[in-house]
Amino acid sequence: MSRTIKDQSVEQLGGSGSVLARQRREHEEMDRLMERYGALVDPGRRAAVLKQIVQLVFSHAFAEETVLWPAVRASVSDGGELTARVEEEHQQINDLVADIERLPAGDPGREDKVRRAFALIRQDIRDEEDLLLPRLQEAMTTGRLRALGTTWAAVRHTAPTHPHPVVPRRPPGNALLGIPLSAYDRLRDVLGIGGSASRGER
Repeated sequence: MSRTIKDQSVEQLGGSGSVLARQRREHEEMDRLMERYGALVDPGRRAAVLKQIVQLVFSHAFAEETVLWPAVRASVSDGGELTARVEEEHQQINDLVADIERLPAGDPGREDKVRRAFALIRQDIRDEEDLLLPRLQEAMTTGRLRALGTTWAAVRHTAPTHPHPVVPRRPPGNALLGIPLSAYDRLRDVLGIGGSASRGER
C-alpha cells in the first residue's frame, strides 16, 4: 500500500528539491497560516494573513495543474480519476475565495466562506499527500521527481495569485489564460488592490 508523504523523511521523498518535498513544505505553510488566521482577533492582521493564504494557495494550485497533474496522468494508471478529484476541490476553493474577495470585511457570510474554504484546502492536502502523490512516487525515479520539482517551482513563481473561476483546470487552456492573469495579479498584490478579476469573468 502507498505510504502518505506526510510521514516520510525528506530523503525518502527524493531530497529537498523533489516535487514531493516541495509540495509538502508548501502544504505545511498553508496549514500554519490557516492556524494563525484562526488565532488572530485584529481584523487588519487577519486580512493580511488571509491575503498570504490566498496568494500561496492559488500559485501552488496553478503549478500543480500545469506541471504536476499532467505528469500524474501520464505516469499513473488511474491518474485521470485521481487528478479529477483534486481539480474539483480546486474549483470549489476557487469559487469560494472569489466570493470572499467580493464581500466586504464584516459581512456575515464572509467568515463562513473562509471556514468552508479552509476545510476544502485541508481536504485537498490530505487527498494529495495520502492518495495522489504516493502514486506518483511509486511511478517515478528520484531523478524525475527532482526534475519535476524544478519545473514546478519555476511555474509556481510566475503563477496567478488570486482566483479566476473561468480559467480551465488543465493545460493548455490554464496556461494560455493564467500566465497573463499572473502579471495582473502580482501588480495588484504589489499595489495592495483588493477584490478579484473574477468580477469581470462571471
